[in-house]
Parts: sequence; structure tokens; C-alpha cells
Amino acid sequence: MEPRQEENRVLSVSEITRRIKGVLEMGFSEVWVQGEISNFKHHTSGHWYFTLKDEGAQLSAVMWRSRVAQVLFQPTDGMKVMIRGNITVYEPRGNYQIDCLQIQPLGVGELQLAFDRLKKKLDAEGLFDEEHKKPIPPYPQSIGIVTSPTGAAVRDMINILARRFPGVDVILVPVKVQGIGAAEEIAEAIRDLNNYGGIDVMIVGRGGGSLEDLWAFNEEIVARAIYDSDVPVISAVGHEIDFSIADFAADLRAPTPSAAAELVVRDRSEILENLRNFCYTMQQRVSAIINSNKDRVHYLRESHSFNKPVDLLRQRSQRVDEMEHRLTQTMSHLVSLYHQRSESLTKRAHSLNPKLVLKRGYTIVRKGESIIPSVRKLSKDDNVQIEFHDGAAHSVISKLVKGE
Repeated sequence: MEPRQEENRVLSVSEITRRIKGVLEMGFSEVWVQGEISNFKHHTSGHWYFTLKDEGAQLSAVMWRSRVAQVLFQPTDGMKVMIRGNITVYEPRGNYQIDCLQIQPLGVGELQLAFDRLKKKLDAEGLFDEEHKKPIPPYPQSIGIVTSPTGAAVRDMINILARRFPGVDVILVPVKVQGIGAAEEIAEAIRDLNNYGGIDVMIVGRGGGSLEDLWAFNEEIVARAIYDSDVPVISAVGHEIDFSIADFAADLRAPTPSAAAELVVRDRSEILENLRNFCYTMQQRVSAIINSNKDRVHYLRESHSFNKPVDLLRQRSQRVDEMEHRLTQTMSHLVSLYHQRSESLTKRAHSLNPKLVLKRGYTIVRKGESIIPSVRKLSKDDNVQIEFHDGAAHSVISKLVKGE
């Protein structure tokens, strides 16, 4: 039996390398690998090249310049890290390598350095600014909780909420709180509660642990999800001495998850006692106002004005009559005074009437439209009009006799 043609075909180095590349890259996408860095090199192009090794093997690694800027610590030889990436094949050499998407330090010193750098970066961007923080509602009706569903922290929070205010609605979004993918789950849960609607406030946190255990709450993706949340966020991570990036980005930090539950709702019995005190105080004040008004009404009923309204009305009517009489006298006096002044002015105007002067033998000489006040304004042969009190005569100047 002859072999099939496909089995007898000789593959080139490039072809077999491409086949291996396809198998590896499809089978090892977005894997997490833990190891120690060696032969670290920061190339002039901006890319990082290094080897990731453990006791039994080593793996080439590359991180491109576009992702290097997102790393908040400086890798060095001997540093233990956890890497998320894709396995790829570099065809010219036939080597497989991990294309790094994310690097996380594993040592406490490296973690603290990454924490400090991320805190400084986000602070510079304004993610921790007080003016951005939203107030926590004093009487929330619906509370969202983002935490592990199996830890003691969630049990403590639910018990405290049920004891302090039994009527409040609690919506738990279960997430991983440590390990690979925990930060992504926490950020997604925060966004889900915002999209769900009707949530008044949310608590994001977990119980205590080491810096490595709490590291999911120090991831940039969680801080940005808290910052972008429209729902006020209370961060409750670890114990009172533990501080996380989430604490700085949140609208309120609680020292522990239990403290967060006590901060988010008031004690129902305390509220009822305050209501009873308020009702008592309000009743006392209303009674005092009623009694005061009763005394005032009694005083008014016993007053002279209330008991003799007709007498008061007559006094006011008499006062109106007096004011009317005074007004009439004043107006009559003013009318008489102005009448006398008018007659005096009329007589003066009549005495100044030029017609009366003309009756005594005087005349007015006009030349055209102008009145001639002097003989010097005339010339021989001028046509003039001589006005008398009962008419006028036209004349021609034949001779002028000028006085001294």
C-alpha cells in the first residue's frame, strides 16, 4: 500500500515553523506564567527583552514599547514576577516566546514600589481629588456589595446590615478577591452594579491578608472603575492598618468591611428613638403655640375695642368728618386766593394794552413789518403806515424834521 501524497510531501523550514506557530498561538492565548527574570535588556527601541525561568526551564519574553509605559515598576534580574501574555513564535529563529501583556511583581519590595508609583500616577491624574468624591446617602434603600461570597467579611457585613436596618435591600455581586483575574472581576462587578440601576451605594472590599493577597485592590483597572462609578463607593479592604489604591479612589474609606456596614446605614433603633424625641418635641411646641394663641384670643375678647366696636366706629366716623371740614376750608381759602391773584394780573395786562395808549392821541408808525421808534430810521419818500386806535393811514414822507 503506497503512502498518501500529503504524507510524502517534504515541508520547508518556513512551512513547518508556520504550522508550529499556528498550533502554539491558538493553544496558548492569554496565559499566566510565573518565574524569575534574567538577562533583562531595555532596548534602544523601547522594547523589553528578557528570559523568564524557574528551576527546570526557561522562556524567552518580550514586551513591546506601547505596553512598557503601563508598567509601574522597573524589572531587574532576579525579580520574581507573574506575566499575562500570548505564546508566539519568532519565525526567523524558530524560537517560541511569550508576548507580555501585563507584568506583576511577586516580592513584597517590588509590590510596594509598584504601589507607590501607581498611587503617584493616579494622584497626578486627579483620581483622588476630594471635589470628585460623592456624598454617601444617609438612608440608602439598596446597597450593593462587591466581595467574595465565601469569606467571613461578607457574612459580617450582611449580619450587621440585617441587625442595624432590617428593611434595607442587599445585592451581592460575588467576585474573586485575590489571584489571577481578580482585579478584572472586581472592576466588572462595579460596572455591572452601575448598569443595574437602583443602587444607592456600594461596598467594595475583602477581609485582611498580606500585601500580595490584597493586591487586586491595588490594580489600576479597579481604581478607574471606582472613579468612573456614578454610584458612591465605600472601600473596605483588609484591616485598619491596610491601605489600598481603592481606598484613595473611593468616595469613603472604611477601616474594615464590618465598619463599612456600620457606616453605610444608621441603627434602626437609634433612628426610631430620634423620631420619638422629635415627635415629643414637636407636640410640646405645638401645644405651647396653641396655649399662647388661646391667651391672646382671651385678651382680645376682654379688650375695650372688641367689646365696643360701635363706639370705635363712631369715633372713627367723627374723625373723618373733622378731616373733611378742614379739607373744605383749606380748599376754599386757596380758591379765593388764586381768584384775587388772577383779577390783579388781568387788570395789569389790560393797563398795558397799546390800544388804550392810542386813544390818548398817540400813533404807531410802521415801515413794512417794522415799527419805527425814531425819525432817524426814516428817509424821504418812504412809504409808511400810521396806526390810530380806530384805524390806519398810509403816507409818503415828504420832509424830515429831526430833533436835537
